[in-house]
Amino acid sequence: MSTEEDPGIVSAGRFAAHLDPIDRAIIAELQRDGRISVRALADQVHISRANAYTRISRMADDGLISGFTVRLDPAKAGLGTTAYVSVTIDQTAWRTVSAKLKEIPFVEHFALMGGDYDVLVLVRAPDNTALRHVVLERIQDIPGVRGSRTWLVFEEARGRGAPWESAGARDGDGA
Repeated sequence: MSTEEDPGIVSAGRFAAHLDPIDRAIIAELQRDGRISVRALADQVHISRANAYTRISRMADDGLISGFTVRLDPAKAGLGTTAYVSVTIDQTAWRTVSAKLKEIPFVEHFALMGGDYDVLVLVRAPDNTALRHVVLERIQDIPGVRGSRTWLVFEEARGRGAPWESAGARDGDGA
């Protein structure tokens, strides 16, 4: 049985924190609405407000919750051009490349990869001119970068993500 068929079955990673059904329900609610009040969150997952505060604080202290943020519509925020840029680097240059990519405006995310390319970079820029500048003048200029390939994004959609909420999460005792 796959986790897609039964979202209540979640395989823990090697370093995953222990999450009980109430923790998973809290995470699911916070991902739906990061601005939800603790009182409303506690009501949604059927626990006391003090318990909700304690659990959120514990998950934040453990680094499981790394922050609360806003999701923007890139186009409405003036970032009408999105591209993935695969970058080939000298294998000893990862630290330098990583440090330099963090400094480049419009680089939203990047990851060290296994496979044909070494780094995958997500760039959101106002237009193609800005994208060109990021790729050809900023990324290509980083010591250790050997080449790049750019893919323009025409449309984006969000996937389901991890099934944080298990079936037993709503059966809490209100503690």
